[in-house]
Amino acid sequence: MNSAMVRWLTLGLVALALMACGERPIDVEALKKKPKGYVGSDTCKKCHLEHYDSWKMTLHSRMMQDAQKNQDVIVTELDPKVIRADLEKIKDKLKIPVDKFYIPKPEEVKYTIGSQWKQRYLVEKDGKLYIAPINYNIETHRWVNYNEDKWDKKPWILGCGGCHATGVNIEKNNFIEPGVGCEACHGKGSWHAALPKAEVFEKRQTIVNPAKLTMGVAVQICGSCHNRGQATKYKGAEWPVGYEPGKALEAYYKSTSFAEGDVRHVYANEFSKGHHQQYIDWSQSVHAKEGVTCTSCHFVHQIGVPPTRSQTVQAGSRQCMSCHEMVNKNLAHSIHSFGNCVGCHMPRIAQSAESGDIHSHVFVCLLPKDTMANPNIPNSCQTCHKHKKEDLKHLQDDWDALVKLPPPVGKPIDLKIPR
Repeated sequence: MNSAMVRWLTLGLVALALMACGERPIDVEALKKKPKGYVGSDTCKKCHLEHYDSWKMTLHSRMMQDAQKNQDVIVTELDPKVIRADLEKIKDKLKIPVDKFYIPKPEEVKYTIGSQWKQRYLVEKDGKLYIAPINYNIETHRWVNYNEDKWDKKPWILGCGGCHATGVNIEKNNFIEPGVGCEACHGKGSWHAALPKAEVFEKRQTIVNPAKLTMGVAVQICGSCHNRGQATKYKGAEWPVGYEPGKALEAYYKSTSFAEGDVRHVYANEFSKGHHQQYIDWSQSVHAKEGVTCTSCHFVHQIGVPPTRSQTVQAGSRQCMSCHEMVNKNLAHSIHSFGNCVGCHMPRIAQSAESGDIHSHVFVCLLPKDTMANPNIPNSCQTCHKHKKEDLKHLQDDWDALVKLPPPVGKPIDLKIPR
């Protein structure tokens, strides 16, 4: 039997085996001549069920939920009386009268946005989606305003779409699925899904695995949404239109900055004071220079039940201690044995709703003198409840005295002196 016959016989047996498993042979080259497309996370789960299940437990999967399919995703009642009563309490801050607020009925809500700290509601007007002008803060059970004077002036798809949904197409005014799905981070999956399992190496090459990208490019996948700025390829869009995982983000997006006039979202020291801007902070950090990226501390999905719902690999200071060993007990460390790394090195400087204060991701302590130099900038000392109302100068004097002291010797003694 010659080699040609052996090759054809082998191919025939492979084809039969694939057909027996329910998979038809695919012309790989013909497939790769077609443009890649989105297939949705429900397609991914057929082969990656455990990763899919883990992803379903994350906030990414619940960033945006279909209220038409399931009204239970609306976490509270849309009671106009209750909503207007709350708005009446803050009427001095509103840009329109309380009785002029548009309050959607439950059946008018197409999608919800958020379910951890706050929730907003997408409604349809003239064939486009807009964020309704009411915002529900979950922990305090309080309604507040949201862009009440201009809520229907800018479509959701232009301002927020690419980071709330997957496979967004501005020109066609549609998207593949609500929420941050598999393909938001792994890229379009049509080639990958079409190839049979036997084409294992071809399948690997047709999908993006962020874990196998260089760190500098992989971290920009997170930065494409945990950021704030303007698209460079589509005028007026506030998310990186055209960007795909594995590409260089700066080609598609320009991050905002205080230096360029954004005083609303960035402090004078260029630290973020708005939510979903962690990438802006991280870019300024020593972590960024040393190659410590988002996934060094945060997991996106993993097999099995995640160890912490906060989505860091470990909880609290244990995450920091996995890399940083406490080698000196002097200075602030000598008096903050009761505290934790995050409290000082990641002070709460931005706010999402009322309870979900957001930590700085520059990973430096902010001192009282930083606030004295610019009153709008919070500091690590006053974000602690113990020092919240203390005088800034006294706090800074205490710090200056502390850094001059020698390291403490011996064990601390509780003298229980009455105050």
